[in-house]
Amino acid sequence: MNLKIKTNPNFHPKNKHKSGYDLEALCEAYPDLLSFVFENNYQTKTIDFANPNAVKALNRALLFKHYGINFWEFPDSNLCPPIPGRVDYIHHIADLLKSSKISGNINVLDIGTGASCIYPILGNAEYNWKFVGTDIDRNSLEYAQKIVNENKLNDVIQLRFQKDVSQIFNGVLNEEDSFSVSICNPPFYKSETEALEATTRKLKGLNREGDKVVRNFSGTKNELWYKGGEKAFIHNYLYESSLFKKQCVWFTTLISKKDLVKGMYTSLKKLGATDIKTINMGQGNKVSRIVAWTFK
Repeated sequence: MNLKIKTNPNFHPKNKHKSGYDLEALCEAYPDLLSFVFENNYQTKTIDFANPNAVKALNRALLFKHYGINFWEFPDSNLCPPIPGRVDYIHHIADLLKSSKISGNINVLDIGTGASCIYPILGNAEYNWKFVGTDIDRNSLEYAQKIVNENKLNDVIQLRFQKDVSQIFNGVLNEEDSFSVSICNPPFYKSETEALEATTRKLKGLNREGDKVVRNFSGTKNELWYKGGEKAFIHNYLYESSLFKKQCVWFTTLISKKDLVKGMYTSLKKLGATDIKTINMGQGNKVSRIVAWTFK
């Protein structure tokens, strides 16, 4: 019986999940996943990707099996990050650092680390990087801290609360801080309505448009939307990066809307960026991208 779920061959070559999921092995690593596995019309074992509980169980199994994590608990209302896409970002950042001849002790700033603490635990597991994760949601940081504690990662992951929602670096960075790179997965939507519309389109793609609109990866308002949407958040990020340019070699962010990239380049050149790169990533049925810039 086929126990392999295909994923995306366009993932980074180092991505453990580019060839698919071995459900049998994942169920051994996390037996609770087994209750979500069923056989579809093609006699293939799979899970219901429209079910948030099934999605969370699958991603927990991936962490248990492949990344040495043994505790990953946070509220079902918080965003459940898809591990293959998140680790792809990490691998592309590793390539960026390598091409810039940045090696040794890598310190990474994760902006909006969330309750799942996903980028720090993946970046440390894959490359032994150290992280500082920031967030505007104190409750999310409490759950992230428990993940850090339970997995004994306190020496390599530090979390900081950003009390001013209008600021990104100011208030959380110290003068002595020095980072190889910052990473960010920004809120993509302007409002809850826009987020729900995107979920409705996703359910339609899964042939589940008649279902109640429930985000299969969940997500709170702080994780999903920002006043002015992705564009407003990004341009705030760009401006603040120019004020803290001595404390970080590379600044990077995921960008979902391709039409934002041109404006970013224009703004960054005005702000004095000396190098700007766009790194394309294959993410399922869509193409995502990383924009990276430096003032060095």
